[in-house]
Amino acid sequence: MGWICKKSEKTLYFLAYMWYNNKRESEVGVLTKTEYIEKMIENNNGYLFTKDISEYGISKSYLSEFVKKRGLKRVAHGVYIDADTWYDELYILGLRNSKAVFSHATALYIHGLTEREPFETHVSVPYAYNAKHLRDKEVCVHQVKDDLYEMGLTEAETNCGNRVAVYDLERTVCDMIKTRDKKDPQMFLYAIKEYSKLKNKNIVNLMRYAERMGVENEVRMYMEVLL
Repeated sequence: MGWICKKSEKTLYFLAYMWYNNKRESEVGVLTKTEYIEKMIENNNGYLFTKDISEYGISKSYLSEFVKKRGLKRVAHGVYIDADTWYDELYILGLRNSKAVFSHATALYIHGLTEREPFETHVSVPYAYNAKHLRDKEVCVHQVKDDLYEMGLTEAETNCGNRVAVYDLERTVCDMIKTRDKKDPQMFLYAIKEYSKLKNKNIVNLMRYAERMGVENEVRMYMEVLL
């Protein structure tokens, strides 16, 4: 009888121990609403996306109160920035314009193929896209035919560490050669020379893009001289 009592006591102790530890793990694992929002801001490099908040079941009224208390600034639809975060113009422009792809001199800058930041921000958009609001903000817009719009489309990080839509190196070189008469000669030549030195350049893609864009002979001429 005593053996049974001792066994029951051990069982109860074990069950109580497991219940206590499971309760602690549950409490630690579940963040408060404020903690969750702060975590999202930290994970997103100082930016807050309302879609992340709604997925966690946080109400709009709670979010609105949080935004006021923390002094967050709305920079795009459903996007806020922390007051201590560096304002990344390229990233925010991309958030506001999902069809805009950074191209030409701006793509060179993002890829590290320029000596300085370009005076204008260059983006490419589909041919039928209404880009008046971008031009009104003095953004240099390039209307691109639909069959070329996604060619070479990729992502890269801005200087602030945020990922944006941009054309890859080979597409950018083709864009620069195609519009070379309208470019800063010094920037153009520097970029072409620096591209030719890259170990990760893709000449196959470069010539494939050049053919589709009608600049195959020009691209071949530059590459034969530099390579």
